[in-house]
Amino acid sequence: MLRKKTNAAVRGARPSVSAQAPSRGVDRRTFLRGSGLAIGGLAAIAGTGGTVTQASAQTAVQTAMETRKSICTHCSVGCTVIAEVDQGVWIGQEPGWDSPFNLGSHCAKGASVREHAHGERRLKYPMKKVAGEWQRMSWADAINEIGDGMMKIREESGPDSVYWLGSAKHSNEQAYLFRKFAAYWGTNNVDHQARICHSTTVAGVANTWGYGAMTNSYNDIHNSKAIFVIGGNPAEAHPVSLLHLLKAKEENNAPLIVCDPRFTRTAAHADEYVRFRPGSDVALVWGILYHIFENGWEDKEFIRTRVWGMDQIRDEVKKWTPEEVERVTGAPGEQLERVARTLVNNRPGTVIWCMGGTQHSNGNNNTRAYCILQLALGNMGTAGGGTNIFRGHDNVQGATDLGVLADTLPGYYGLSAGAWAHWARVWDEDLDWLKSRFSEASYDETAMMNLTGIPVSRWIDGVLEDKENLQQPDNTRAMVLWGHAPNSQTRQKEMVTAMEKLDMLVVIDPYPTVTAVLQNRSDGVWLLPAATQFETRGSVTASNRSLQWRDKIVEPLFESLPDHTIIALFAEKFGFHDKMFRNIAIDDGAEPNVEDITREYNRGMWTIGYTGQSPERMKMHMENQHTFDRTTLRANGGPADGDFYGMPWPCWGTPEMNHPGTANLYDMSMPVAEGGLTFRARFGVERDGENLLAEGVYSVGSEIQDGYPEFTVQMLRDLGWDKDLTDDERDSINAVAGFEPGMRLSTKQPDDGDTDPTNDNEEVGETSQQGDIPSDFEEKTGGVNWKTDLSGGIQRVAIAHGCAPFGNAKARAVVWTFPDPVPIHREPLYTARRDLVADYPTYEDKTFWRVPTMYASIQENDFSKEYPIVLTSGRLVEYEGGGDETRSNPWLAELQQDMFVEINTRDANNLGVRDGAQVWVEGPEGGKVKVMAMVTERVGEGVAFMPFHFGGHMEGVDLRDRYPDGADPYVLGESTNTAQTYGYDSVTQMQETKATLCKIWTA
Repeated sequence: MLRKKTNAAVRGARPSVSAQAPSRGVDRRTFLRGSGLAIGGLAAIAGTGGTVTQASAQTAVQTAMETRKSICTHCSVGCTVIAEVDQGVWIGQEPGWDSPFNLGSHCAKGASVREHAHGERRLKYPMKKVAGEWQRMSWADAINEIGDGMMKIREESGPDSVYWLGSAKHSNEQAYLFRKFAAYWGTNNVDHQARICHSTTVAGVANTWGYGAMTNSYNDIHNSKAIFVIGGNPAEAHPVSLLHLLKAKEENNAPLIVCDPRFTRTAAHADEYVRFRPGSDVALVWGILYHIFENGWEDKEFIRTRVWGMDQIRDEVKKWTPEEVERVTGAPGEQLERVARTLVNNRPGTVIWCMGGTQHSNGNNNTRAYCILQLALGNMGTAGGGTNIFRGHDNVQGATDLGVLADTLPGYYGLSAGAWAHWARVWDEDLDWLKSRFSEASYDETAMMNLTGIPVSRWIDGVLEDKENLQQPDNTRAMVLWGHAPNSQTRQKEMVTAMEKLDMLVVIDPYPTVTAVLQNRSDGVWLLPAATQFETRGSVTASNRSLQWRDKIVEPLFESLPDHTIIALFAEKFGFHDKMFRNIAIDDGAEPNVEDITREYNRGMWTIGYTGQSPERMKMHMENQHTFDRTTLRANGGPADGDFYGMPWPCWGTPEMNHPGTANLYDMSMPVAEGGLTFRARFGVERDGENLLAEGVYSVGSEIQDGYPEFTVQMLRDLGWDKDLTDDERDSINAVAGFEPGMRLSTKQPDDGDTDPTNDNEEVGETSQQGDIPSDFEEKTGGVNWKTDLSGGIQRVAIAHGCAPFGNAKARAVVWTFPDPVPIHREPLYTARRDLVADYPTYEDKTFWRVPTMYASIQENDFSKEYPIVLTSGRLVEYEGGGDETRSNPWLAELQQDMFVEINTRDANNLGVRDGAQVWVEGPEGGKVKVMAMVTERVGEGVAFMPFHFGGHMEGVDLRDRYPDGADPYVLGESTNTAQTYGYDSVTQMQETKATLCKIWTA
């Protein structure tokens, strides 16, 4: 309960420590005895950022114990774990002292990851439900049974009726292979956790300046003169990251401003805490920007040269007077003026946000507003500035980049014909064969191959909605939840109905997850044990875009298999194994070679620069962590001299180019070849007669000293730089354009008769066709661009001339392709402020992402009288995600044994609720949970908070007996998402979990 534990008996019933023990009260000592732990053994990990000292160095020397490096499997900071292995057994661990990210620190979760791998509550072998009982089975039987069932569904209803739900817990290689597998199966019904944590970030940020990722790094915050956190709680969600924030706070005297409806542990460190109403982020940011514009404090030159559309933002911001901002947000005008002054007087400052800002029905508006604040202040493209977006899972950034999404292929290539053609070339695949794998149906003249799939946030509706209302041939009939906790999603009661309606339900995970017990099926459920990331090797991308290589610590335990091996088994069953792995070796008869998978995605992911990080370079960085500067992340001497740690993407060109990676996106103060960048020219060159390209600014060393569009072969020709392409690069470009190697355009000799080859300034005449060159050769080869050139030649030549391959443009403050081109405030669907609905209504109902989506038809109903309290949710330091792994870890389970709801003191007194009492919390859609009350001033009056890591109880019913024997987590509890409600972002279908309504009463 986030309070000091005592040895006294706890109040109320608690879940049993093991599956065999009866439910009863458990005090701390009893819990430790039952869990097989030594009293006092938790002292080293109870903090949120402490270090762990080495206690067995002498023993290690005497027994020649091995140490192996891996990366923590929890949040996205990317902490290094040093595993101590004795004869194949993982016997101890330490934090990575040389890691520039964690600097010898671990949080409670990181300090206990050994138990995650060795956990007794893991799935140990494949199982299925037969007549309501779990039965053990072999891998061969499981793959055959599941595969036969899926092939039957495919034949009857088409490939889209099987949903492949991937995971932020995949390595980069597994994520890439997963998306490739879905393509070979023939569906875009594939997604993962990013949909429900940062999809609104990716959409909003990418559509502002080109890439949808963290722009700087945790370490670069050392350079910040101000830190603005909104909708984030790093102290609990990313504890080690707080070390970097506090360094800036202490060494730079950087003021820390925290804006949050709840007084969090991060807010406890703040110089300025701004409490505001959940769901009013845009109004709050415009309230700050109001003072900046009114006083002329914006960076006018930065806006003139590098930003498009700020005048339209000014027009919207003018409406947000201090009085109106306070009416909508509750934040006093004088406080926001003080915040504005602080940000202006302490530049560069960084803006940090997490899921508190993203999980809203207008989440894309929030993320764009945060970006616009930084553009107005001129805080982009500079050390100490940027938008530092803290991702939640260890590889949610990588899994997103690698395309485990319903709307893109790896590298954000989209689903267009050109994107599919590109990846078919990378895979050496027949494009027509790939097309044949998809349903022949089409919707709005869009073929299924090019149609965005159903997002994970809406898979329930894929099952339950009338198929006439879906943009696919039939309903979802089989769900594969591969590393996904369903209790992290809203509308839990409807999810139960959907799970029970499915023909097939497959869970692939090291732990059974709540999926195993949420439904009450008697058959048609399979549990397949996946290995943890400590039992395989591969790369993982931290939140700052750095790639790190995990070594295998131990062999897969029990009968578990690595995810990529399971993918290969299914590919074999479905008959496309040989095609899918034609360029990937198979080790030991079953496991795809991880390094080969890395090299394959290196061949194709030119868009975001996942091309320069070869396995060899990543391993070399891990071996030489001590050589990297703790702030700049640049290696100072050693084998990686000049590289940025982990080669944060974009790492341009081929590995042989040796690009160092890009530590801070859009920083023009250094050459592109050394990690500098401009804003991406992604949105054209002109809009409404106005220039979209940068004006008179460019990266250091650029030969084009102005804005310019993205690079194509034709642009190289126009500049006279095409002569720098090698013959091999030209042949590769020919292949992309559909021509044979060796075809060339010749050039006329200059008319002055000077043929001196050393004259670099010589003018070249018009091109002419040579021999039997087809008439469309120049046009087609000229259209090959930096994203589709498999040789990397276009990128290499552009960078050699000091230019960014993706162009040099302005960031756009106005996104004309979004429902709200200028970010505006819209009231949540379930709002307690009925007086604001007329002024700030939600959207009209519409169908997108294959499913009908309600907005106005919900908001038109007033639920606030019966459900007067705003309900929001968030994280705890002890647990991660849906909590199945961490609540199965005895070291962590002891720290937090109860699911709870935070209730403001005044509300509690009015409701007759005492601290520690059991209460019911019910949402307006009828879902309710029975939890313990925590009466606190952390939440304001009229607001309640619940963590989202719990599961295993459903509306007051303990479901422990539904778990397979020995696989039930130590701690169970209600899921807040049982009481959470409908609501989805207007662009990405992100679920709304931060601003719904509830009522509370004593149980």
